[in-house]
Amino acid sequence: MIKVENLSKNYKLDNGEEISALKNINLEVKDGEILGIIGMSGSGKTSLLRILRGVEKFDEGKIKLDNIEVSSDSSQYYYNKLRKDTAIHLQRSFGLWPETALNNVVRKLYGAKYGDEASTDFDFAYDQFGDEAMEILKVVGLEDKSEHFAPVLSGGEKQRLIMARQLAKKPKVLLLDEPATMACPRTKQAILDSIKRINSDLGVTVVLVSHLPEVHTYLADRVILLEDGEIKEEGDASDVTKEFLSDIEPEIEIDLTVDDKSIIKANNIEKKFFLLKGGSVLDIEDINLEIKKRDILTILGPSGAGKSIILRILAGLDYPEKGEVLYRLEHEELDNIDNDSIKNSKNNENDSKEDIEDIWVDLDDPGINRMKVRRKIGFMYQEFALQHHSTIRDQLATKLGFKNQFVVDDARKKAKELGLGDELLDSLYQLTDLPENEAKSRLEQIGLLPDILDDLFPKFPEKAVREEIKPLFEALDLPLEILNRKSYELSGGQKVRAMLALALASKPETLLLDEPFGDLDPLTLRIVSNSIKKINKEFKSTIVMVSHNIDFIKELSKRAVFMDKGKIIDDGDPIRLANEFVTSCKADYLS
Repeated sequence: MIKVENLSKNYKLDNGEEISALKNINLEVKDGEILGIIGMSGSGKTSLLRILRGVEKFDEGKIKLDNIEVSSDSSQYYYNKLRKDTAIHLQRSFGLWPETALNNVVRKLYGAKYGDEASTDFDFAYDQFGDEAMEILKVVGLEDKSEHFAPVLSGGEKQRLIMARQLAKKPKVLLLDEPATMACPRTKQAILDSIKRINSDLGVTVVLVSHLPEVHTYLADRVILLEDGEIKEEGDASDVTKEFLSDIEPEIEIDLTVDDKSIIKANNIEKKFFLLKGGSVLDIEDINLEIKKRDILTILGPSGAGKSIILRILAGLDYPEKGEVLYRLEHEELDNIDNDSIKNSKNNENDSKEDIEDIWVDLDDPGINRMKVRRKIGFMYQEFALQHHSTIRDQLATKLGFKNQFVVDDARKKAKELGLGDELLDSLYQLTDLPENEAKSRLEQIGLLPDILDDLFPKFPEKAVREEIKPLFEALDLPLEILNRKSYELSGGQKVRAMLALALASKPETLLLDEPFGDLDPLTLRIVSNSIKKINKEFKSTIVMVSHNIDFIKELSKRAVFMDKGKIIDDGDPIRLANEFVTSCKADYLS
């Protein structure tokens, strides 16, 4: 069905550098086959998938899909024909309409027939496409979510909805790039079973990129291993994945030391979420957490349990309807000892004499003390995004400017010159932890220009970034050459590690990670895992993370809490909780 002959692809970067992504690739995909592609970050997997999709041109060779033939010198007409017969789900792609799941599929069916899904006449569209849309939702296991709005779906549900939208195009070939990256074992099983049904029930040929050996073993008829843009191995999934894992870095031992001193307290947290139609969708209640310095705590549980919401509340990016989040601030950093927002630890009779010298700051109370707490927090989002137009060096300079040890005092002086009070300054500082677009939107709502953040929190000198960041890049196995590249010039794995570098650049005392490593291959994940262990030990940092990667949880966590339906169900040994979770999920792909 698909035949690739002598395919080569080079990328020319903005700085003139040229990278060879694919070298003389030859492969065939049979009609109705599931072909798996595995390899390290940067090996060329996504490039090959995009070329098969017809959205990426290549330098040498040719592609045949049934009666379509595309060569390196073919016109756009032939690339468009390739696009018509294929559909793709890209890595970490969440391009969905802010409407119901059913609307999203109806729109795509309408667009596939009439050419413009944006101008859908829904009365007409439901009559013509409603039943078909429901059938597609059944194939991906989302029929019970048909009236749920896309923005409130869990990460795994969004991924299945994206697949449903692609199926609405009735493709001959479905190209999947890490389709189950951020899903829990239960949801991942549902996604993988959906892919099986797409292949068997609809007869769609599937080309699947995944870094997870167990996914290929469960799904793929055949697997190819890409290494540095070349096919290194091809054959049975178990044999090829074994070869792939043979070069994995040894695991370093974790330092299990945890201080007696608590640095974060979440007390009686409650927050409710509702659908416009359908009532309550998630009730978060009775969340009580005490996190000690130097701990590595994982919050695990099924997709949609409320884990990411709790992490955002711990970061002060969202606020609970009831309850409080308190951070310990050392006494010498205190701005105003009489501030009502400070809860003195003398009120806790269990605190030691040393603890009494510290104070607790409520993240719901604005002011300079909260700024000082925020300066020490690093956060990495589940749906992270590097800035498209800026180099990695520029983004690091910005982040180092936001989080350096003098930023609070320097910003306060500047704010006084501009006539801004402490509470407004603190509110503006909060925006520096948000994605750029969200920060700009909030500034516009209060009539301020984005330049105000640059004035208050100037960048770290760009010339000094390289030396400042060099040890961290070495720990993350990132080449310093990417400092001058933009996000679209990085591989998927490089983007994840670059984003982690942004979160770690200022050496935060508390690091909050929301499923940041779902799309890293096992070899790169081991490098990152070992790096985090070193950072935790060397800088005595405290890490709270949400993850669905069971092996990663067991390897990296010192403690775990299990959440389901908005509540903490269990708290204790991460290996025990992870094993119990896998058993409850009935995740056949892990057996």
